[in-house]
Amino acid sequence: MTMTRRNALLAGAALPLVPALGAAPALAAAEKQGAATPPFRRYALGSFEVTPLLAGTRVQEGPKEIFAANVPQEEFEAAARAAFLPTDRAQGFFTPTLVNTRSELILFDTGLAPEGILAALEAAGHAPDAVDVVVLTHMHGDHIGGLMEGETPTFAKARYVTGRIENDHWSAQGNEGYEAKVRPLLDKMTFVEGGDEVAPGITAVEAFGHTPGHMAWRLESEGQALMLTADAANHYAFSLGHPDWEVRFDMDKAAAAATRRALFGRIAEERIPFIGYHMPFPAIGFVETTDEGFRFVPESYQLMLNG
Repeated sequence: MTMTRRNALLAGAALPLVPALGAAPALAAAEKQGAATPPFRRYALGSFEVTPLLAGTRVQEGPKEIFAANVPQEEFEAAARAAFLPTDRAQGFFTPTLVNTRSELILFDTGLAPEGILAALEAAGHAPDAVDVVVLTHMHGDHIGGLMEGETPTFAKARYVTGRIENDHWSAQGNEGYEAKVRPLLDKMTFVEGGDEVAPGITAVEAFGHTPGHMAWRLESEGQALMLTADAANHYAFSLGHPDWEVRFDMDKAAAAATRRALFGRIAEERIPFIGYHMPFPAIGFVETTDEGFRFVPESYQLMLNG
């Protein structure tokens, strides 16, 4: 019988599996390392570099009460099932964004505490003293928490920018977070209104409702644009998918719903990406309009093609 190459392969496949001579013994199973998420991503936007920074993440109990206070339980559960999400818990993300304009490093929001934002900055290759400008989209604790460590500013060489209406509101409230984190920095603070620029190509956009002076920011460089939407939408499936669902943390719920529809309608029409502070990290994606609201489309590789 003539042994062909095919016959040889078939004969070899029929042999019992035996260890190779001299093969090392199998090692014990490796210890589990636990789930992990890299704390930064970096993208090109024209001549800018845009870096979302994961300053913290935590489980949130009772998502219906947080993101859908004004809808029936069965309606919320149906939306959660459609998005393959549990109904009893959600994962919260806290994502400041660093923008390198080539002239300045501009940090938008600071997370819950200094250690979170500092760890993310270090992973991304930046020291806190390198930050030139800190922009506060609004003054909830998870955005101003990283400004100060006790009486020491986290970003010692930075100047600060926030909305005039936002600061006027919180400065009159006797709010503990504002008094500890923001008031000590007022001598370095510049106040802006919608349409003002913090740097060429970085423009404030009024997005009131979540707080009285809540601001989004539009980035534009070399014909490419991106919107930093901060807390205009707090959840990718519930708040974007159902803009009229009431969010616990929205101070003026009707105004916040109107802002969601207007701001994300604009983003969808322009087909530009956005970074949402509480979107699943790296918090960047697109939206398209649906019958009821918007569908979140996570960025895959579109921005990798920018440079």
